[in-house]
Amino acid sequence: MATVPPIIVVRKRQRGRKAHHGGSWKVAYADFVTAMMAFFMVMWLVATMPKEQLGGIADYFKNPSAVEGKAASMAPGSNGPGGAGDAPIKMFEAKRPQIATQQAKLVQEANDARDKRRLEALKRELEQAIAKSQALAPFKDQLLIDITPEGLRIQIVDAQNRPMFDLGSPQLKDYTKTILFELATYLDHVDNRVAISGHTDTTPWSGQNGMGNWELSAQRANAARRALVAGGMHEEKVARIIGLASSVPFDKTDPRNPINRRISIVVLNQGAERAAAAIDQAAGR
Repeated sequence: MATVPPIIVVRKRQRGRKAHHGGSWKVAYADFVTAMMAFFMVMWLVATMPKEQLGGIADYFKNPSAVEGKAASMAPGSNGPGGAGDAPIKMFEAKRPQIATQQAKLVQEANDARDKRRLEALKRELEQAIAKSQALAPFKDQLLIDITPEGLRIQIVDAQNRPMFDLGSPQLKDYTKTILFELATYLDHVDNRVAISGHTDTTPWSGQNGMGNWELSAQRANAARRALVAGGMHEEKVARIIGLASSVPFDKTDPRNPINRRISIVVLNQGAERAAAAIDQAAGR
C-alpha cells in the first residue's frame, strides 16, 4: 500500500500595516504658506514705507522694552508687566501727520511739474503764433516771452518809433489793441490766472490832481486788462492789476530806454498763486 505524503500548510504571518500619516503634512504646509505670506508682507512694507518709519521700527527692535536699561524685571506694558506695549502704536500715531504732509508735498510737486509743462507748451504755442500771424509778426521785436519763477511772462514793450500808448496817456494805440486781442485767445486756453503790471521809464509825468508815473502805470495796466477781456479772455482770469512806475526797469543801465515802458502779463503758476493767496490771507483779504 502506497504511502500518502503529508499535507503541509504554510501560514504567512501578516505584518502590521504602516500607520497612516493623517493630516499633519497639511498643517506643516499651512505654516509654511503663512510664513511666506508674512515674509512678503514684511518685504512689501520695507519697500513702501518712508525711511523715517523704517528707522523707528529698527530702533524699536533694538530695544523693544518700553523703558531703556538692562533691568532684570519685565518692562511694564499696557496689559501689565511683560504684556504687549503700546510704544510702536504711539510711534506710528506720531508719524501720521508727517506722512500726510509728505504725501501732500509729493502731490503738490507733481501738480507743479505738470503746471510747468503746460506753461512751457503755451510759450511754444505763442512763439509759433507770433511767427505765423500776419497781425503779430510786425511786432515780434516788441513781444518778449520767457519763463520766470512766477510763471510765463509776456512783455509788450515800447519801441523808439512805436509806443504802445499815447504820450502821457493810458489810451492804447490801435496796434497795441490788436496785439492784446490776439493774445487773449491763447491766455484763455489755460486754467491759470494772469497778473498784469504797467511800467514807465524814469521820465517824470504830471497829470491832473497830482497824478504821476505810479497812477499812469496802473491805468495802463488796467487798459491792457480791458483789451484782453474785449479780445475774449474771461474777466475772472485776472488775478491782479499792478502799477509799478519805473521801480522795476527792464534796462537797468539806461532808465530812459523806451523798452522800460512796457506792459507785463504773467500767466501765474500754481506756486505764485499759493504765495498770493497766503499774502491775501495774512492781510485779511
